[in-house]
Amino acid sequence: VLVVAAVVLVVAVAVVVLVAVATAVATAVVLVVVAFDVIVSGPVAQYVSLSQQIGGDVQKHADMMKQAFSDQRKLLVTASSSQKPSDAVLTTLLQPVSKAIQQVQAFREQNRTSPFFNHLSAVSESVPALGWVAMAPKPGPYVKEMQDAAMFYTNRVLKDYKEKCVTSLPLTEAPPLSSPPQGVMASASAAPPSAPGGGCPPPPPPGPPPPPQDLSGPTGGDSGASNRNALFASINKGSDITRGLKHISDDQKTHKNPTLRNQGAAVRPGPKPFSSSPRPTGPAASTRTLPPVLELEGKKWKVENQEGAQNLVISNTELKQVVYAFKCNQSTLQVKGKINSITIDSCKKMGLVFDDVVGIVEVINCRDVKVQVMGKIPTISINKTDGCHVYLSKDSLSCEIISAKSSEMNVLVPNKDGEFTELPVPEQFKTIWDGQKLVTTATEIAG
Repeated sequence: VLVVAAVVLVVAVAVVVLVAVATAVATAVVLVVVAFDVIVSGPVAQYVSLSQQIGGDVQKHADMMKQAFSDQRKLLVTASSSQKPSDAVLTTLLQPVSKAIQQVQAFREQNRTSPFFNHLSAVSESVPALGWVAMAPKPGPYVKEMQDAAMFYTNRVLKDYKEKCVTSLPLTEAPPLSSPPQGVMASASAAPPSAPGGGCPPPPPPGPPPPPQDLSGPTGGDSGASNRNALFASINKGSDITRGLKHISDDQKTHKNPTLRNQGAAVRPGPKPFSSSPRPTGPAASTRTLPPVLELEGKKWKVENQEGAQNLVISNTELKQVVYAFKCNQSTLQVKGKINSITIDSCKKMGLVFDDVVGIVEVINCRDVKVQVMGKIPTISINKTDGCHVYLSKDSLSCEIISAKSSEMNVLVPNKDGEFTELPVPEQFKTIWDGQKLVTTATEIAG
């Protein structure tokens, strides 16, 4: 919710300000600043407050965003009382906002190991929307494109925290455990108190302990009592208890008489070997085959359970849409047009060909997959995957390839003659302490 609010407020700034500009150009241009202040005191203030409760990297990122909005307000104040400046002057006026945007993006890159990396990424992908002031004549579509670029990470945040019960209050503000009102006594049979609105219900109290076992009474009728009496009588004999045992001579001992061992083996066979016939399996043990899926659900293209499908095509795409392929085997998927993001999850021998992606292409929990870029892509992520070939286009050579817990990764770069040069991605690294920090480099035998 926090990250979604960050994206929405960026879009809201552009929309509200544009409306104010359109309606008050001649008389009260200062309404631009008033409309901007409404956004800052509303969604921006709420975003900063929630970020302070989360703390850590999220709070630091929010402080940078607060400064970015402050710098843009100064720019709007200047613009509301000035004529249109030259390009050189405009570049100088935009420098504080541009610097703030770069700081927000650099913080995300410097904290890739942060547990809130998806939060940082969502804000970092959407913060360029503050550059709408330099987009003429219609900055609206540009702001919308920045919102779509952050959608992949906002969805990740919502997915990761959907099933978690997280209090909205910091730990220091949690209410203490209070005593019951005067005259009200605690009772083991009383119903547990209901959970406050929005919180998780408390676990049910443990049941009463089982009653102690009565060893004095009979457990098996008269025979039980007789057996116990006989047992205690035998124990009370002390050393005389062995007098009733029969003496075994050497010729009756199996370890000294091979004949007895053979007879014993015939009389007492060992355990039977496992039967070759298959055991009957219940309904839970049977393999369930799910039907293949290729459909658009809201803004998500779902491609699931495809088996041996070599001509899967997704066309008529929009920038706000995402593609999610799950458990596909020996299949090929082609995505046409420009789309927000693509995820390949738990697929084997899968081929993916796409034109343009404004967000990220993620390959996770896969085996033997091939990804080919026909247009542009900023980031490709490979996680928990064995065997991945990435074919880059000339327009996508600057993309970032991030890998973790993966092996047999290769990147193929196009040559001038149209052929590809295959380069392995390092899998083995060396880390040393240089006296101040850890320095990690790929080893020569990596890949």
